[in-house]
Amino acid sequence: MEIKELFGFEGKNVVITGAASGMGKAACELLIELGANVYAADLNPIDLPVKKAFQANLGEKEEIEKLVDQLPNDIVAFYSCQGISHFPGREYLVSKVNFLGQKYMTELLLPKISDYGSITYISSVGGFGWERNYQNCLDLINQKTWDESMEWYKNHEELFIAKDNNALDYTFAKQCLLSYVNAKCMDKQFIGRYIRINAICPGDTTTGLTDDFNKSTGNGNAEAGAKAIEQIFLSSWNGFAAEPKDQGYPLVALGSKLCSYISGQKLYIDYGLTSSWTHMGLCGTSMGSAQEASQKTTENK
Repeated sequence: MEIKELFGFEGKNVVITGAASGMGKAACELLIELGANVYAADLNPIDLPVKKAFQANLGEKEEIEKLVDQLPNDIVAFYSCQGISHFPGREYLVSKVNFLGQKYMTELLLPKISDYGSITYISSVGGFGWERNYQNCLDLINQKTWDESMEWYKNHEELFIAKDNNALDYTFAKQCLLSYVNAKCMDKQFIGRYIRINAICPGDTTTGLTDDFNKSTGNGNAEAGAKAIEQIFLSSWNGFAAEPKDQGYPLVALGSKLCSYISGQKLYIDYGLTSSWTHMGLCGTSMGSAQEASQKTTENK
């Protein structure tokens, strides 16, 4: 059996967002190589030979609706890969791009996804400890419309807008994505048609957003932020940053025929870092306590 046959994408319609750079671009390149008819979307121009490319702001309701209207039926896989980093003052934008827009597009696109199809998100180790916040996330997930969701955000700003520079908006959005996977994998809209839903949770990865993450972590100081990220994610295990393909390739595999019996899963791709947090009883740790988790990992080496 050939590799293309194992993945099951040759000649099939696949949709991917966030395809202009980073992990999404790496995934898009692999999908093209596997023979998929790739429909790709991003806020920025896409320079890959896809079936059709769209420029759209995936944090805006109307642009998502317009995009979905232009996409084909019989989609075998949807990869939702867009994301932005935290910066004070744009918490609502982060919330819309990193979660609400992805939820909204998923549910609009669902009728166009084939039976036995797949939906796969890029979340983050930043969502670690999502279980502790599950009920809050579920409350947002259960809002039926975009407007109701925005009203919910206005009434629950303490959950995603921090008083200090803590990236609470980013953390909450990623926890919502993981909670969405958990809540929907057995929902009749999905399981009724055997549509699988999963997420990957990347660790530190060098992408076009790296400088943004460094600046947001360092309160505007990229060098300080880079040192903090290294201490949290890499120093405790003699680590190194992943490349986009280290995340994009497993992402593609998870949504492919290779993983046809896998659903409701959150795959941490961080060279085992969060497994050390788990065995130390830190499952309830949010990324606001990631520094503590890293220090405990170092102490136990």
